[in-house]
Amino acid sequence: MNTSARASSSAIRHDGMDRLIMSFDTALRTVFAEHVATRPCPQPAEPEATALSEEEKRLSASLMRVNHVGEVCAQALYASQAWGTDSPALKAQFEAAAREETDHLAWTEQRLKALGSRTSLLNPLWYAGAFGIGLLAARAGDKISLGFVVETERQVEHHLNSHMDRLPAGDAASKAIVAQMRDDEVAHADAAQRAGGIELPSPVRGLMRLAAKVMTTTAHYI
Repeated sequence: MNTSARASSSAIRHDGMDRLIMSFDTALRTVFAEHVATRPCPQPAEPEATALSEEEKRLSASLMRVNHVGEVCAQALYASQAWGTDSPALKAQFEAAAREETDHLAWTEQRLKALGSRTSLLNPLWYAGAFGIGLLAARAGDKISLGFVVETERQVEHHLNSHMDRLPAGDAASKAIVAQMRDDEVAHADAAQRAGGIELPSPVRGLMRLAAKVMTTTAHYI
């Protein structure tokens, strides 16, 4: 092997190691760190008229815990898809979306604390599973990877709309957060579609819905 070939091989190894270290760091910060939002936490137009009952707090906390898990998974998906693409523009798009999702992490964490509750105990598992799925999508090609984003965000939009209906009528604080999260997810889906995302086959979309159902049902309690 000549000198230039050895240098190229060494650069590839170093680049791969750098990506691995950065991905591990992102995983640790997502799962264990306390997050700080770049945007103010959404606030209701009017203050809550009455305090929530203990039963209402438990319901709101369960739903917001599920939403927090969704944001943990989003961080994993965007991190793995950014790693898996060779397109600098697409990598930047994934990283920008991940930064916006960090606001969602911070907002849901704040709301869970206000409700006297906690995040999911299974967050390391959710992150690892989502990272693997995102990497598979990225390896299938950029158009499929973007299509995966579109379908994921569309399902999340539907899920957040259902939470708007299920949250206690008096929990305006949680509803304000969920509404802004929903608007951001719609924007992410639209951006991925404009970038060239293709529609995924029906069986794949069905499997994604099934996986999401397992996650949301489990995170509601654990």
